[in-house]
Amino acid sequence: MSFWKNIFGRAEEDAEVVEPVNLENAIRKAGRAEGRVQGVGFRFFVQSNAKALGLTGWVKNMSDGSVTMELQGEPQTIERLIAKIKKGNDWIKVTNFEESDLPVVKGENKFAIRY
Repeated sequence: MSFWKNIFGRAEEDAEVVEPVNLENAIRKAGRAEGRVQGVGFRFFVQSNAKALGLTGWVKNMSDGSVTMELQGEPQTIERLIAKIKKGNDWIKVTNFEESDLPVVKGENKFAIRY
C-alpha cells in the first residue's frame, strides 16, 4: 500500500463507482466536520470518496478549523460517505459532524474543493 493511499483513505479501493445521480431521488445535505480535519488531506479524502460514489457538491476549510461541505446524491450513498467521513483514517479524526437538509441543486455535475 502506498503512503498516499494510506493518507487519503484508499478511495479507489473503498468506494464503488455508481451510476450518475437521478435527480428524482436526489437529496442535498450540508455538513460541518470538526476535529483534526485541516492539514491532513481531509478535503481530498472527501472529494475522492464523493467522486467514487458518484456524488456532487463541494468541500471547504473554514477559518475556525472546521470543514464545511455540501453533498448531493442518493440518500443511502450520502449516508455511506458520511460514515466514511466520521470514521476518518490514521490522520483524519472527526470529533463532531453536524448535518442538515438543503434543496437539490439542478445541473451540478462535479464535486469541488473550494478555497
